[in-house]
Amino acid sequence: MTTTVRKAVFPVAGMGTRFLPATKANPKEMLPIVDKPLIQYAAEEAVEAGIKELIFVIGRTKRSIPDHFDKAYELEVELEKSNKKDMLKLVQNILPPDVACIYIRQAEPLGLGHAVLCAKPAIGNEPFAVLLADDLIDGNGTGCLKQMIEVYSHYNSGVVAVEPVPSQETDRYGIVEVKSIDERIGKMLSIVEKPQPDVAPSNLGVVGRYVLPGVIMEILEQTQRGAGDEIQLTDAIATLLERQQVLAYEFEGKRYDCGSKLGYLEATIDYALKHPELGADFSDFLRARVRRLAHDAG
Repeated sequence: MTTTVRKAVFPVAGMGTRFLPATKANPKEMLPIVDKPLIQYAAEEAVEAGIKELIFVIGRTKRSIPDHFDKAYELEVELEKSNKKDMLKLVQNILPPDVACIYIRQAEPLGLGHAVLCAKPAIGNEPFAVLLADDLIDGNGTGCLKQMIEVYSHYNSGVVAVEPVPSQETDRYGIVEVKSIDERIGKMLSIVEKPQPDVAPSNLGVVGRYVLPGVIMEILEQTQRGAGDEIQLTDAIATLLERQQVLAYEFEGKRYDCGSKLGYLEATIDYALKHPELGADFSDFLRARVRRLAHDAG
């Protein structure tokens, strides 16, 4: 198994129904956290980890995602004419010039496993990463994917990001059973998609980051529909476990579930507080608001 991971898959064909009507015409991955869309945070995390090919599996309503990463001639001309050099730099440097974007259409929503399988022509037999933009992860200085690729390179094994989840919420996640082999690293013994709390093997939930060997594509081709009548990546990983070691990694950092409205709001507040332009003023605003709420409640 090669240890060089240079491709990443972004499954972005979902409907975003939890954010309707905002996502009726605008992809959920384009919802902004302060001044950058979720998909850009995910792409930047991949680039930081050394990824050179970003493979977006998109649906027919997701044209704004390719537009976001494309060159915007008219906008750049106007910014240059207006001498808005800082803004021009922002739009010209969304991605480094040595990073390529590939777009593949998922004709119908058949699950995460199917979305990943759609990327097979661009992946071939290489190891690759999968990033779900809904899960925004602040890696405390080192991105989650970079951490995972370091683990992958050391152990020469597939890696799945996990974190402890409330026991009553196991039916919202893929849940893993592990045997600890190092700090934050466990050898995966089993993985099951959205088990009920009374039968879940643990409270370690899979979150939206994976580093997988190319052979997972062959497995996905043979994977039958599972939970939700969809082709589940979790089921393919369970089959992969029968052939080779897969690791569960408890990443360093904080995850925001931006697929939920509450998680999205939490991320917006935390990222606004550390924003170089807005942080101080927004902090003052929050303090004043908290005082007012306390006064009204008292």
